Amino acid sequence: MSPELEENNQGEISLPQLEAGSLSEEEGGGGAARPLVSGPGAGPGCDEGGGAAPPLTQDGAAALPVVERETWTRQMDFIMSCVGFAVGLGNVWRFPYLCYKNGGGVFLIPYLLIVFIGGIPVFFLEIALGQFMKQGGVSAWNIVPLFKGLGLASMVIVFFCNTYYIMILVWGLYFLFHSFTNQLPWASCGHPWNTPNCTQDFRRACHNRSLAASPSPANLLSSPPPLNLSLLQLLLNGSCSEAEGMRSPVIEFWERKVLRLSGGLHEPGDISYELVLCLIATWIIVYFCMWKGVKSTGKVVYFTALFPYLVLVVLLAHGVTLPGAIDGIVYYLKPDWSKLWEAQVWIDAGTQIFFSYAIGLGALTALGSYNRFHNNCYQDAFLLAMINSGTSFFAGFVVFSVLGFMAAEQGVDISKVAESGPGLAFIAYPKAVTLMPLAPLWAALFFFMLLILGLDSQFVGVEGLITGIMDMLPPKSALGSLRREVVAAICCFLCFLIDMSMVTEGGMYVFQLFDYYSASGITLLWQAFWECVVIAWVYGADRFMDDVARMIGYQPLPYMKWCWSYITPSVCVAVFLFHVVNYKPLTYNTTYTYPLWGEALGWALALSSMLCIPVTVLYKLLRCKGSLRERWQHLTTPVWGRHHLEYLAPESGAKLLPPAGTKSTLFESVI
Repeated sequence: MSPELEENNQGEISLPQLEAGSLSEEEGGGGAARPLVSGPGAGPGCDEGGGAAPPLTQDGAAALPVVERETWTRQMDFIMSCVGFAVGLGNVWRFPYLCYKNGGGVFLIPYLLIVFIGGIPVFFLEIALGQFMKQGGVSAWNIVPLFKGLGLASMVIVFFCNTYYIMILVWGLYFLFHSFTNQLPWASCGHPWNTPNCTQDFRRACHNRSLAASPSPANLLSSPPPLNLSLLQLLLNGSCSEAEGMRSPVIEFWERKVLRLSGGLHEPGDISYELVLCLIATWIIVYFCMWKGVKSTGKVVYFTALFPYLVLVVLLAHGVTLPGAIDGIVYYLKPDWSKLWEAQVWIDAGTQIFFSYAIGLGALTALGSYNRFHNNCYQDAFLLAMINSGTSFFAGFVVFSVLGFMAAEQGVDISKVAESGPGLAFIAYPKAVTLMPLAPLWAALFFFMLLILGLDSQFVGVEGLITGIMDMLPPKSALGSLRREVVAAICCFLCFLIDMSMVTEGGMYVFQLFDYYSASGITLLWQAFWECVVIAWVYGADRFMDDVARMIGYQPLPYMKWCWSYITPSVCVAVFLFHVVNYKPLTYNTTYTYPLWGEALGWALALSSMLCIPVTVLYKLLRCKGSLRERWQHLTTPVWGRHHLEYLAPESGAKLLPPAGTKSTLFESVI
């Protein structure tokens, strides 16, 4: 599929067609924006580099080369890419648990409310910004160059996210390979990685105890089949509760075979070469899915975005036929109205939306930059939001039908088996499929869906990172001449090197450190807050609404402007402060508390992105000369791309004309 290219047949275009702002020259869509004429208020000391002046037309204005940037061949390519990126593992393994935990169907009230006042406005802002500026996550902030640190922060977050998120795919691939057996290896004890405390069936233990009024140790020891030490202790104590130290085979497979878990972050241990092979295979798949940019990404997402829905439907059709499935679904939706008055419910709703909508990562801006300029991104934002939230809600039926069956089979309350995150994907669900007929088939199907569901999120995230880097590289330098495939390979290899720390015996502790801090709710909320503030109060909410109207042909609802200006920043601040006030030291499985130096490392990961914004603002203000007002005016003057010449008001262009007989000044606008 060859993407169409935006073309304009105008030969030479002169500067009087511009609004107040700076005009940027881009080469092939992959260079840093470079203002050809200083905007109003720019002092001579504000230039950030030097270079030759552009060629002039007969009337003395700068003539620009034709700019071509790839666009999606079909708009459905963009929709599928956004669906593939935003709809990921969080929809399947986190939303259903939060819904059950926070009052069942009642949770939908705060969830949907925050979707409309927080999720959709920021989601739409990022896509519209990319489409309007025709740049990736960093260069798109040339709309307000002073706050280009927002783009750098999103690059740092998405880099960390790409680094650790792929480990979920590695574990899924490992489970998938082990699903092609007659008997699933996590279904029974007796394997080399199992301990004497491995117990296969807790329910049978309780049932046996109820049949014997006063069992004696002699009878227990002589009765077949042989019982392990923990089960014997359970029966002797006369209790149906799980004895201390008793462990299921699925947990031991996960912790002792897959992770080979060490004693803590301070014990990295040996490298698992089986996981290394899975890691290499996964990165190779990701690389060849996105190495050609939207040419390859647009093709692959049709399979990776749609196939999980097919598997979810198949799993649901099978799940509702299992005993106890209806009880699980009722448990999922049963409303608890008292939960509405708990602050934690609203916080969980806000955090989940920012996670599942992939806000603040810069990838949505990169995907939007490949849209045609007049694409209706406003309509797309609402459509994608409905798909995202609808998928989360639908996945709840799939998950809880299986958990209801699992609870019925084990004779326990469903709250005992309800899990979130990796616990659901690698413990609860693998345990559930061992109780089904044709267990290897359902295990392979589930883990293949898990792999596909995470793959499109991964390679679209990497696509956003590559697009941002390519847009930052100076076009006429040695770095700027690098092919996209080379830059993609370098980025993938750097991520791979960091991932090597996560395939060791202490790798799970490193993974959780990245997950908890580098792309946490705190960093995403900080990012979303500043995005709204910069667009609404520095660039101007009304001004951006007019820009959107020029793209889509009509004004969006005023509620978007109100959300950007007041409501969404307030929501972000409230949830952010709640996270900070209720901060607790990181633990693993409530048994291992991270050391102080581990927490310090985690906060370093978080602050590495959060500090990009204030540090960049201070750097630019200090480097620019003139009064503070002149610096502010210059650094908040947009740097326009060539495509903006097609519609910006010609009567305001005279503000940008250089004085007669002088040459335009060329300077870099990157840090």
